[in-house]
Amino acid sequence: MTNESKLQSTIGLPQAIALYIGAVLGSGILIVPGLAAQMAGPASLLAWGFMTLLILPMALSMGLLSAKFPNAGGVSHFVTLAFSPRAGAYIGWFFLMSVPIGAPVAALTGAGYMTAAMGWGDESRMMLAAAMLAVGLIINWIGMKVAGRIQIAVVIAIVAVLIFAIAAALPQMETVHFTPFVPHGWFPVGQAATILFWCFIGWEAVSHMSEEFTNPQRAAVRGVTIAAVIVGLLYFLTALATVGTQSYLAGDSDASLVWVISRAIGPWGAIIAGLTGIFICTATIIAYVGAASRVAYALSRQGQAFRWMGILSQRFHTPIGGIAFLSVCFVIIMVLYGSGTVSLINLIQFPNATFILTYLGGCAAGIKLLRGSRWGVAISWISFISTAIVFPFVGWAMLYPCLITAVLWITDRIRHKRTLSHPTSTITEQEKATVRHG
Repeated sequence: MTNESKLQSTIGLPQAIALYIGAVLGSGILIVPGLAAQMAGPASLLAWGFMTLLILPMALSMGLLSAKFPNAGGVSHFVTLAFSPRAGAYIGWFFLMSVPIGAPVAALTGAGYMTAAMGWGDESRMMLAAAMLAVGLIINWIGMKVAGRIQIAVVIAIVAVLIFAIAAALPQMETVHFTPFVPHGWFPVGQAATILFWCFIGWEAVSHMSEEFTNPQRAAVRGVTIAAVIVGLLYFLTALATVGTQSYLAGDSDASLVWVISRAIGPWGAIIAGLTGIFICTATIIAYVGAASRVAYALSRQGQAFRWMGILSQRFHTPIGGIAFLSVCFVIIMVLYGSGTVSLINLIQFPNATFILTYLGGCAAGIKLLRGSRWGVAISWISFISTAIVFPFVGWAMLYPCLITAVLWITDRIRHKRTLSHPTSTITEQEKATVRHG
């Protein structure tokens, strides 16, 4: 193992598309269409339509930056170039500390669908979630060439199931199900839109793998555009099927898609939905473990993280230092959950603010770095404003980035004092060049 190796460029356009879809198309597609329809009725489709249009600028703002400045630091690197190395380090740590919680949440959510379908208990849920996390870690250890291929297969399976569910819903859709169109007034439509927003963030995650794109311009811009269209259509059509069949009124609103599938194929529907949940959440884990391990590598390379976090595998040229860090964090979170110290509801809320701040940082960097492109600046502003509007709704989760900021500030102070007391101690030329050039 060495940290003098380099990440290998192995991610082509198909893999990039699959990684983008996996990062954004979370378990929300099984839950949110029913919740939104319950809140706003058929008018929720207007909120879906608006968010489907908004998805393109949100995706392209990250895609354009990844194409122009491909780097394992991703958003952290963009912020470093636009503002300062310290600001970039803070954003990098915000993202890095989101994934140790976000990935176990995704695993427990996906495992929950399967255990509910099979009638298994919480112990089985824990074991299945742990297996999903292990898969994400191992695949990323082997390398993005393999991870990208597996991600393609997983995404194809997800899309196939969703298309089947949508097609199965067509014979059950009736025009009467769309009336009254606005049963609860217009305000719930706006409320639904704020919930839908969470379904369309995640584009920033793949920017951390842009250093491994074989052709960053093609994979980032074209890949994110194709992925945005696919994700937008899948979400909107799933919402249309939910409203058109009134499945959100048939039982629990968060099981509306399960109801649609069950109507088509009977008792096997719940099992198919459970497997779909596992596939969707595993795809998310693969993408985010890949992104976070590369952020750890980039931060270490810049002298903003422990040196061991920048170690690369000699065999696979993958960031095993970052993967090891995530592995330890995953074990801690799973133990805390398994012991009942924290609930899934609490875990879900923790990374909300840090994920959004990461995305806001990327949008702000885009406004400054994409000045040569009129469209680039415009879409960065659109993404920044729409994200900023939602940020206050994270509530007490704002405390998590505040805690991270406090720890980083204290660490910076300690490092500064050590530098003053040991003036002969200097950073490496590579670190100097990294800070100087971003």
